[in-house]
Amino acid sequence: MAGHSKWHNIKRRKESQDAKRAKIFTKLSKEIFAAVREGGDDPNTNLRLRMALTKARAENIPSDNIERTVKKASGEAGAVDYDEITYEGYGPGGAAVMVKALTENKNRTAADVRHAFSKHGGNMGENGCVAFMFNRVGQLIADRTDEIDEEEFMLEAIESGAEDFQSDEHSFHIQTNPDDFEDVKKALENKNYEFSKAEIILFPDTNTTLKDEHAEKMIKMIDALEDNDDVQSVYHNFEVNEEQLARLSY
Repeated sequence: MAGHSKWHNIKRRKESQDAKRAKIFTKLSKEIFAAVREGGDDPNTNLRLRMALTKARAENIPSDNIERTVKKASGEAGAVDYDEITYEGYGPGGAAVMVKALTENKNRTAADVRHAFSKHGGNMGENGCVAFMFNRVGQLIADRTDEIDEEEFMLEAIESGAEDFQSDEHSFHIQTNPDDFEDVKKALENKNYEFSKAEIILFPDTNTTLKDEHAEKMIKMIDALEDNDDVQSVYHNFEVNEEQLARLSY
């Protein structure tokens, strides 16, 4: 029975990973589709498409899948169009939350997002209620490896136009002005740096810590929102440290 149980656990873990990967494929395919519908199928002139393709390749989405999506979006009028909607609100304990979604059914998505907020002790608010707490910034993340000299990388990032450089035990985080994002990314890629993430994000002005009971609900709320196929990104100003994370039982 022990062998069967172990196999079952491995099977369930693989199924869970496959399901997460399928969701990532779905979200990125929708973003590519919307980008093409908005600005055409040439990534050289369509920044949104260029960024979507960068994310898709970072997630190892097969080129055939990407090409099919681009062709479908470039096709005849009457094909599905996605509305881009931003929802704002407060998580448990008052943390600010912004949710960006792409949907062909606004009523369904609004209901789903509202339910995720309320179920976990949050509250969806009016447009503008927390947007002022966030700024658009370019974000580049590179995995820490033995080949990368941190000081040299930081100097080259700043020389390339980056506004901030941070590091932790796993990765390097570079922030740029959104207008400089492409130039900084290209300059560092020309120096053979590779990025696991490269995108324009909403970054909070200040972070907030929560009591454990609120932090646990907040994490569950974020997971529920990110699990929704219509939700592309979830931004928040909730900050959790390793010590608190270890205490939580979510």
